[in-house]
Amino acid sequence: MNVTVFGTGYVGLVQGAVLANAGHQVVCIDVDSHKIERLKEGHIPIYEPGLESLVKENYAEGRLEFTTNAVSAVAHGDIQFIAVGTPPDEDGSADLKYVLAVAETIAKHMDRHQIVIDKSTVPVGTADKVKARIAETLAARGIADLTFDVVSNPEFLKEGSAVADCQKPDRIVIGTDSEHTEEVMRELYAPFNRNHEKIIVMDVRSAELTKYAANCMLATKISFMNEMANLAERLGADIEMVRQGIGSDPRIGYHFIYPGVGYGGSCFPKDVQALIRTADVIGFDAKVLKAVEARNHEQKTTLFQKIQHHYEGDLQGKTFALWGLAFKPNTDDMREAPSRVLMEALWQAGAKVQAYDPEAMEETQRIYGNRDDLSLCGTKEAALKSADALIIVTEWKSFRAPDFELIKQQLSQPIIFDGRNLYEPKRMSKKGFIYYSVGRT
Repeated sequence: MNVTVFGTGYVGLVQGAVLANAGHQVVCIDVDSHKIERLKEGHIPIYEPGLESLVKENYAEGRLEFTTNAVSAVAHGDIQFIAVGTPPDEDGSADLKYVLAVAETIAKHMDRHQIVIDKSTVPVGTADKVKARIAETLAARGIADLTFDVVSNPEFLKEGSAVADCQKPDRIVIGTDSEHTEEVMRELYAPFNRNHEKIIVMDVRSAELTKYAANCMLATKISFMNEMANLAERLGADIEMVRQGIGSDPRIGYHFIYPGVGYGGSCFPKDVQALIRTADVIGFDAKVLKAVEARNHEQKTTLFQKIQHHYEGDLQGKTFALWGLAFKPNTDDMREAPSRVLMEALWQAGAKVQAYDPEAMEETQRIYGNRDDLSLCGTKEAALKSADALIIVTEWKSFRAPDFELIKQQLSQPIIFDGRNLYEPKRMSKKGFIYYSVGRT
């Protein structure tokens, strides 16, 4: 099938590459000409395991193309994906200007029946707005009788495993009331639906809400577990034992119940905020979602509070080694990352940071530039040199079994503040460390 994808970010680029790899003819379009030229040269703008080889292979074989030309892009695809950003507006609601701009662009060049797919995470009712924008633009062109359909087809990708999630989805949600469109969508996703039935067809508004509900449920599990961790510290319990105790219940499971320093990234914070604002607009008080958001904001300060407590509020002139800058492993994304909250608090208190992350160094440099109180180090060992303590923020695999003797030698004092509970407190004590973690006394 001929497919056009508007947007070459996490969602658009991954979806386009995976569809091309399945045999579809895909054109990805973006307004950023520099990004498009770089993609043609094989330079991937984001770090996502498996994506670079997938893009290069399918581009070389002619199944995947990149362009800035809207006329040819719209002409190419019987299916038009909208996969552009929906950043939070000033009030926290999802900003739909890019989505609606793409809808208008499609309508300006549409010359036959086409299916327009909302792949971006959008509030309930967005499909109606997209449909109205397309209809208005077609009417202005004098071809109001040209038919089209708008589908909600939300993505459920996790940064760090987006390619695998797209190639082997656990569900494919399709929001449409059209039998013909459902048939086309089933054909599009047939290569990913062979093992067992994964397609769930529903009305458009339910599909739009499904995406938000999924992310908000996962965010709720994280915030709930962090609240239990704070209780555990005060009650003398071990949250890691509690996690195993409740995770063994199949009704709860082990996913997303790891205590830590809060969630970040491009999805959970934005989507929780957006659903809260949607509820506000219709006069509904989303008490649970507001509590989830509030707990997460507070949790991002938990390491700084522990550091302040240990040094009795005097951090002036201290230097801290920091392992982990990305909001999670296997990505270079620092949007809403807990590391940013921590570093900015340390700088405000007069401390310096020596940081290392396997993938997010360039992104950190882009965000903060050159600062006297931030040193970006080439290895995790280099970040330790003469630091007063080590802080762990992101649970990269390479941090799980470090050389503890080397850590002791490099630090001016054997102190670790672990925001991801990577090590056992008793073992760390035996090794001679002063060790702080989350939810464990």
